[in-house]
Amino acid sequence: MLRALLSDDLPRNRFLSAVLLLILFGLATAPFLVSGASAINTAAKILIFILLVASYDILLGYTGIVSFAHTMFFGIGGYGVGLAMHFMGPTWGAAGLGAALALVFGVTLAALIGLLSLRVKAIFFAMITLAVATVFAVLVSQLSDYTGGEDGRSFRVPEVLRPTYKVLAEPLFGTPVTGRIVAYYLVFLAVLALFLATLRMVNSPFGRVLQAIRENEYRAEALGYRVVKYRTIATCLSAGLAVLAGALYALWLRYTGPDTTLSFNIMLNILLMVVIGGMGTLYGAVIGGTLFILAENYLQKLLGVAATQVEGIPLIGHILHPDRWLLILGVLFVLSVYFFPTGIVGKLRQSAKA
Repeated sequence: MLRALLSDDLPRNRFLSAVLLLILFGLATAPFLVSGASAINTAAKILIFILLVASYDILLGYTGIVSFAHTMFFGIGGYGVGLAMHFMGPTWGAAGLGAALALVFGVTLAALIGLLSLRVKAIFFAMITLAVATVFAVLVSQLSDYTGGEDGRSFRVPEVLRPTYKVLAEPLFGTPVTGRIVAYYLVFLAVLALFLATLRMVNSPFGRVLQAIRENEYRAEALGYRVVKYRTIATCLSAGLAVLAGALYALWLRYTGPDTTLSFNIMLNILLMVVIGGMGTLYGAVIGGTLFILAENYLQKLLGVAATQVEGIPLIGHILHPDRWLLILGVLFVLSVYFFPTGIVGKLRQSAKA
């Protein structure tokens, strides 16, 4: 049963299996394990970025395509749902229509980019995607009457997803069950279903062809596989998942804007998560996304606690100052790449074979 659910792609390492189960348990029970809006927001963001990083790994890890337009598709999903609900009202119909239109537009745009650009060399394709993403970000900023420009758009969601909506009259495990918890589990179940579907796809014969193209595209071409066709399909699938991730993020935040979906910093973060977790394995998206979002949200607080403990030591106290959390994060990233050149998941799987 488990093998079928995971498409016969087991973690193949006991420690990795334990960590993945711990992450799954933590995310599945987060609303009841932790209190406060900040912790639940962090858990929801981890879920969204697991899906987003997994979608990008289809390109980079499984197909060998470097693209800088992934946040564009993330933004298309966010703006599709956000603008639909802003102009049409907080209904499920508006959310569904916005997500569907965003999905169609995103996949069509990905197909056009793929067909027109994937015949060029990798670096030129990456530059083309960066140019397209930049043009899209400028358009979003310029069409402020519709998109809200740099301020973005806030919108209302269906009543059952609102924090003021009470699902149960009495608390469950000491936690009031509100619409916010309903929204969280909507995100959780959607991400879980999409992740398992993606796992099935990359372990199918289609996924094996993508990996063959990544290893040697000329040999794959010689075997009769149309490389541009398979790369274009992979680009479309990756874009579609990113669109859905953006739609879920907009529903959770009840807001969509360039800083939350279109920022180039998000693209860099996605790359870091893929490298930290391990390219060419979807479990790497889980590990990389979880570690990075936790570090992003809690490293500064941990440094604050550590700094108070060593404040009598001048140099160490300055290094561990909370304002230097980005420096510490950069050092941790360099160390992770040095000690885990194939990513955390890749390293653990190699140690299991040894």
